[in-house]
Amino acid sequence: MIEEQKETLKFESMLNNIILGDSMEVMKHIPDNSIDLIFADPPYNLQLENDLYRPNETKVNGVSEEWDKFKSFKDYDDFTFNWLSECKRILKKSGTIWVIGSYHNIFRVGKIMQDLGYWILNDIIWIKTNPMPNFKGTRFNNAHETLIWASKDKESKYTFNYKTTKSYNDDLQMRSDWYIPICQGEERIKFNGQKAHPTQKPEALLYRIINATSKPSDIILDPFAGTGTTLAVAKKLGRYFIGIEKEKIYVDVCKERLSKATVFQQQLLDYPLEIKPKRLPFGSLIENDYIKPGEYLYSQNEKYKALALANGTLLYGDKSGSIHKISAMILNKPANNGWTFWYVKRGNRLISINDFRRELLRKI
Repeated sequence: MIEEQKETLKFESMLNNIILGDSMEVMKHIPDNSIDLIFADPPYNLQLENDLYRPNETKVNGVSEEWDKFKSFKDYDDFTFNWLSECKRILKKSGTIWVIGSYHNIFRVGKIMQDLGYWILNDIIWIKTNPMPNFKGTRFNNAHETLIWASKDKESKYTFNYKTTKSYNDDLQMRSDWYIPICQGEERIKFNGQKAHPTQKPEALLYRIINATSKPSDIILDPFAGTGTTLAVAKKLGRYFIGIEKEKIYVDVCKERLSKATVFQQQLLDYPLEIKPKRLPFGSLIENDYIKPGEYLYSQNEKYKALALANGTLLYGDKSGSIHKISAMILNKPANNGWTFWYVKRGNRLISINDFRRELLRKI
């Protein structure tokens, strides 16, 4: 599962691997327009100068690693411009990118993304239901992080599993404020009782992102893989993945974590709500003898009926038109779905014409 960075990296060998190396150097080996989804959790450049202590004088295990330190805002901006440029090159025209950050860096990141031609689709506020307190009491409790979701450009035809996401959210449109707890408990990976990585993201956050904005067998890249949350969730959800991480200790964590992650069964990974049904005109039911010219179509309560003509239209009084137009006229609506309005009589019972449509669609 682990592949050390070599002078020459084959793209095929990167798939479903965590690569030890600098993201800028490794991404140079990834072909143009080859990645479907990128999740990036870059250094935040927190600019921490002093240790932080709790009121009981215990030290807070914050972000003090060298990989989060930059000499100046210009150095950080150059770093951000470079990795985002490389991501844009390798992102498919239909692909999208997610970048997460805090108030320390996200505004600089967003500006650079727009300068590079990314088209921002949403900013998502991850509201932490269990945030770390502000121990000094000098500021508001910082209880959220911001994610920018962007397409490669304004014209991109990107993946968004809208119907599935709405169903996932109890048939309500999913909003841009996400209430998810920070990584804790058994999910938090530790070494010698201490957090292995100071900014490990919860799997729930990546689960939502990957489910909503990618499809099974898509290729997902995490250029700052850390302890491998993106990769583990991508594996479970049947996506290909590539992780890049410069710290070997985190690569080792990823290796163990990925070995334990198992892929869900294929039938559990489908998106039936996103499949567009085949179009079938009402006239096809007449052509295939499901409905005969001269039969009456009825509303479900049998209050209204219209005559089916040989040319696939309906006659209602002195008005003629499609199944949709006539049903809309009856209901005094600008439009209506005639497939769910009309029924035909077979013996003593009414059968929806939509049932006939489904049967015919299975045959063609």
